[in-house]
Amino acid sequence: MGSATKTLVGFGFGPIQSGLFLYEAYVSGNFRRFVVSEIDESLVAAVGGNNGRYSINIARRDRIDQFTLEGIDLYNPRDPAGREAIVRAVTESNEMVTALPNVNVYDAGGRSGVVSILSEGLEEAAELTPTILYAAENNNHAAEILLEKLTAAGRAPDPTNFQVLNTVIGKMSGVITEPEIIERLALVTITPDIRRAILIEEFNRILISRVTLSGYRRGIEAFREKDQLLPFEEAKLYGHNAVHALIGYLADLRGLNTIAEAGRDRRIMDAARKAFVDESGPAMIRRNAGAGDAVFTPADYRHYAEDLLERMTCPNLNDLVARVVRDHVRKLGYDDRLYGTMRLAIEAGVEPVNLALGAAAGVLSMIKRRDDLAGPVAHLPASAGALSAEILRDLLLGLWGRQVDSHADKLVSLTSEALQKLRRQPWQGQWQKPNQS
Repeated sequence: MGSATKTLVGFGFGPIQSGLFLYEAYVSGNFRRFVVSEIDESLVAAVGGNNGRYSINIARRDRIDQFTLEGIDLYNPRDPAGREAIVRAVTESNEMVTALPNVNVYDAGGRSGVVSILSEGLEEAAELTPTILYAAENNNHAAEILLEKLTAAGRAPDPTNFQVLNTVIGKMSGVITEPEIIERLALVTITPDIRRAILIEEFNRILISRVTLSGYRRGIEAFREKDQLLPFEEAKLYGHNAVHALIGYLADLRGLNTIAEAGRDRRIMDAARKAFVDESGPAMIRRNAGAGDAVFTPADYRHYAEDLLERMTCPNLNDLVARVVRDHVRKLGYDDRLYGTMRLAIEAGVEPVNLALGAAAGVLSMIKRRDDLAGPVAHLPASAGALSAEILRDLLLGLWGRQVDSHADKLVSLTSEALQKLRRQPWQGQWQKPNQS
């Protein structure tokens, strides 16, 4: 345990902030103060009204444990007094974390936004203590984007005193709001006055960029620094995320509610394992052979895949299929998890037939959940039965837009063949065959 001298400042109080960064900082014993900027006034009031205490649930393979953190100060940056308190905390911080929905939030919100508060806090620090900031927005270039926005706002941080780190966070987490699930899993809520529960897996092998500040020692000691983070970011997208989506879409086709249920379905898991080990594996090993890390070898990548398949399907995570399959347009994008991985597999000389099953199931899921889409999708048929080979092609090319390259025809063909395979097998009792008219 450390001497508890550091100050952690966080932006956003979602499950990654509350259940990963704050938790790891808290149990490290190296921090004396924890300050979080959060615009959800109900959360700010609940934690404040609970004397700075909140609780999380940690999903392990055989049980769910609870843990309570104390001395956490939440402030609403839209409130002038709250904003002032956050700025003051920035001036004394040693480590900071942005854990926001996406990088576009950095400069949103005007004076209550991250860029405005960071700029002012860093400017007011008479002598800036060496500080790092973990950018946890699930973007390969989040750190560079934040630095660009700070510079554009007139505050170019001193690189000898301030460093923004990219992160690869392969930790599954969520917020449970359904009373019946909270009761069934015996979860503790964030506070007694707010009926939401934070549920995270115990995994904490988080990868971060190498810290280059002279003499700097991290307070959150559990994370692992890497000189080159991009290969691991790609392994997460084209391995972890790709197969997670595949399981989710096939589970949606089967009418299952949770990923844990899918873990008990032999056909789904056979397809997932083959997609991970035999299709994503060669693609990632070929692409990152020069990274010099053992994970990009056949034996270690197989171990990486098997470990993740077990973690994904942990029954105590209550990972809902409806959550995994959402945002179809992005997840079926040309460079995203499924088709991006399929393209890399083709380049590695592998026919990604199992990934194609996931992609075809993703299209069917998008049709099934059309009412939940953010907006209209060109060529999306009204029913699965109306999805012909021609409509499938138009739909995919419309989703991919100008990103298409020489692999597009092959990807369409693989998806069409996978669709026919799904139709030949009884994956869903109420499956509709295409109209013959």
